[in-house]
Amino acid sequence: MTKPVISPPSSPHSSRRRARALVLASAPVLALTAAPAHADMPEGWAPVTDVDELHALMLLVGAPLLLFVLIAVAVYLPAMIRGERLLPDHSAGEGTWIGGPRQGVAELPAADGEDSRAGGASGSW
Repeated sequence: MTKPVISPPSSPHSSRRRARALVLASAPVLALTAAPAHADMPEGWAPVTDVDELHALMLLVGAPLLLFVLIAVAVYLPAMIRGERLLPDHSAGEGTWIGGPRQGVAELPAADGEDSRAGGASGSW
């Protein structure tokens, strides 16, 4: 009597690999078989006319640029009429010490000696 041949069970990874290979192989086939529809133009539509390059450039570049300029003028013109400054002032102003002494550095304790930690940074060379 011969023993039956038992094949090892297929792992879930191999079935995923097969499915992945099938999907990847079917994409080029579908792309190659796709063709444009060969239909006539509907009766109510106007015939296709060529577009002048200058007209297309004005429409695709000029219109957004004009819209940008109009929005910028609408934003900045009222402030300019009121005489406000349009750019921020980056001059060095007085610094603010949040949570520090109210009288400034006059309230800070002075150093007692060389090993004292009062009076600021204790860095050494």
